[in-house]
Amino acid sequence: MPDPVTTSPHGCEPAVDARGLVLAHGDHVAVAASDLRLDAGCIVSVIGPNGSGKSSLLDAITGLMPVRSGVLSVFGRAPGSGGVAYVLQSTDTPAHLPLTVREVVTMGRYRDSGLLGRLGADGRRHVERAMDRVEVSDLSGRQLLELSGGQRQRVLVAQGLASHADLLVLDEPMTGLDVVSRNRILTVLEEERAAGRTVMFSTHDLAEAARADVVVLLAGRVVGVGPPAQVLTEGPLVEAYRGRVMEVGGIRVLDDPHHHGAPEDRHDGHVH
Repeated sequence: MPDPVTTSPHGCEPAVDARGLVLAHGDHVAVAASDLRLDAGCIVSVIGPNGSGKSSLLDAITGLMPVRSGVLSVFGRAPGSGGVAYVLQSTDTPAHLPLTVREVVTMGRYRDSGLLGRLGADGRRHVERAMDRVEVSDLSGRQLLELSGGQRQRVLVAQGLASHADLLVLDEPMTGLDVVSRNRILTVLEEERAAGRTVMFSTHDLAEAARADVVVLLAGRVVGVGPPAQVLTEGPLVEAYRGRVMEVGGIRVLDDPHHHGAPEDRHDGHVH
């Protein structure tokens, strides 16, 4: 396994630091004992086959899943202590709820204003700016259920942006999206990095993973962590995907069925 790398130019405190981390759903171990250090100010992609522990790792970092053993800290604090925004897939959201786009994005400010608190001028500015960045301002008065999948996903990303969190975590944010929505989200993630914040997203797509500064490759444990050119190579990929790696026209692809319609690690006894 490649050694964990430090990519922060200022050698600052890591965004995520795990030592001997074990995550499990009941008797099922989702992530076996692993070490992981991810520096602040980077874009991190998490990739691996179905059931590899991607969603479990994100859930643990955001404080939604307890650590079975080992140590996990986020900006030097226990997971769930704040400063983290979690963006789920649009398919995980109850689209039937009668919520407008603006109301959904405003939920990203609840950490500061509280569920019943008033949204101050600063909060309103963050909401407006977030909607503008993902190009859904013109949809602000429409209900979530009226939107396409790509539009809903951009709204959820806007909700995460509105929180102004130090760490933005996204669970497969580009899966099944149209080209416009995919490119808009990727651009926003790069803007977050440029602003000094940290971004972490899971994906099934090698090309998307390669656009990150750091790749975490999972297969029930951390198989590799480091720059894309170091991790997305034949050795680690074959180890993680058990030989299901092929070269097609000079392009490396994964022979891994997409998780839609198949069990993924988040469903192994774990419900949000």
